[in-house]
Amino acid sequence: MKRLLLVGNPNVGKSVIFSRLTGARVIVSNYPGTTVEYTKGKAALSGESTEVIDVPGTYTLTPTNKAEQVATEMLSQGDVILNVVDATNLERNLNLTLELLSTDKPVVVALNMCDEAAHQGVQIDVEELEKLLGVPVVATCALSGEGIKAVVSRLEEARPGSLPHDPATRWARVGHIVEQVQRVLHRHHSFLDNLADLSLRPWTGIPLAFLAAAACFAFIRLIGEGLINFVLDPLFDTYWLPLMERLSVHLGPGTILHELLIGQVTPAGQINFRESMGLLTTALYIPLAQVFPYVFAFYIVLSVVEDLGYLPRLGVLVDTIMHRLGLHGLTIIPTLLGLGCGVPGVLATRILQSRRQRFISAVLIAICIPCMAQSAMIVALLGQYGVAGLGLVFGTLALLWLILALAFKRFLPGEAPEIFTEIPPYRLPYPRAVAQKVWLRTKQFLLDAIPFVILGVLAVGVLNMLHVIDALKAVLAPVLTHVLGLPPEAITALLIGFLRKDVAVGMLAPLGLNFKQLVIACVVLTTFFPCAASFVVLLKEFGVKDMFKASVLMVVVSFSVGAVLNLVL
Repeated sequence: MKRLLLVGNPNVGKSVIFSRLTGARVIVSNYPGTTVEYTKGKAALSGESTEVIDVPGTYTLTPTNKAEQVATEMLSQGDVILNVVDATNLERNLNLTLELLSTDKPVVVALNMCDEAAHQGVQIDVEELEKLLGVPVVATCALSGEGIKAVVSRLEEARPGSLPHDPATRWARVGHIVEQVQRVLHRHHSFLDNLADLSLRPWTGIPLAFLAAAACFAFIRLIGEGLINFVLDPLFDTYWLPLMERLSVHLGPGTILHELLIGQVTPAGQINFRESMGLLTTALYIPLAQVFPYVFAFYIVLSVVEDLGYLPRLGVLVDTIMHRLGLHGLTIIPTLLGLGCGVPGVLATRILQSRRQRFISAVLIAICIPCMAQSAMIVALLGQYGVAGLGLVFGTLALLWLILALAFKRFLPGEAPEIFTEIPPYRLPYPRAVAQKVWLRTKQFLLDAIPFVILGVLAVGVLNMLHVIDALKAVLAPVLTHVLGLPPEAITALLIGFLRKDVAVGMLAPLGLNFKQLVIACVVLTTFFPCAASFVVLLKEFGVKDMFKASVLMVVVSFSVGAVLNLVL
């Protein structure tokens, strides 16, 4: 099977072209030995089955980070290279093009975003560019699909470059080519241009950032609560609850199988999906009906914001503040991803240049950033107290993030390099690409969440039947009661928190905790330890030694913050 590699700078529209070529049936994988992801799919191109691979974005074949190293290594695995070039930034993109032409691999160039270049007053002579490069060049607009068929039809014409390659004179050759093929005309700024300028200036960008954040979380809450109240809860109550009630009667309360599958029931024989802790009740209801709606809504927002081009602007906007905390401006990107799920948040730290920056950012995410699933459960528990409850929890976590960042700056010294990142123009997201991202991320969440929840509920059930939890309650009761002000029964939530923090927070509901205890428990569970999936990723990223240090810090911080809250409140 022939392999087609999509290669180009970041933010040039590779993923949209990939989506056009392959449809929605794709696989996201880690490159062997790394945590750098790439996407592959299959397509029938020119009557031949072809494996299409979306290579990680790179500016050069001389790697400066792990993603660029993977992109360079993957070139040897391809039969044909489709070099996707941003027509609005021709000079910068052609540097990589000339490097690709020196690899002896057959190349076709897709000159993408030609519509946007025209809007910016940029005119490119495609025929002259093809003549100078010596390989097929096709003008495309991935959003509308213009030129995609032409790209497919010209893949058979792919050929190695014939230009002499001298790294010392490459930029001079790029400049010569651009002079011959590109004309830039005057044009007036569009609304998106003006918005892009405003979002980079502190006095306007910061209010816009708060406004964007408020709009995003309002959308997430609207979609999440709507799915719960009008779709998922009615489905569970109407169709699943009667089945579980019949099964409960058939198995007989008190039997081992009933305790594992159904869990606890009320004296009247009723089943509460939140509290029963059965494999067929709580283990399914929590991830599907309570967590999934908010995660789904978050991934919609994240995919739109990513494709719109806002995240790099936000990184530049907060860079000055971040540097005063000893961090890099781009730390904001993995932090925001961590609000959805800790795993992609930790993986996204690879965009940072130094190991120190990556470690600090990952630890801050693990300790202070609750994932969307956990946040949803915190809102469900403390929403009745309004701003007072939610403000105390999330305000404490924000203050803790600030204190820890300053502590790392003081006790883990090192440089935070100046921000150097491309700021793409605002672009309207391509609905199909957004839908594909949401589908892939949501599917991965469900595949990760449900097994861990089932495993956690099963573990708690077995430990409970063996009276292990009762023994732990007796041992840890003095710490929980006197230091944290929590009842001994909270030990179950702490144990399950290692598998799924959202489920652990949900397990606080039947304990009858007062306002103070709910605040303390939510903060302690957030800071105590990462979930199993995040823990594994952290272990792979930073090794046993650094993970041990991080784990000790998490436990100390968690109980210290809990003790302080117990005294203050």
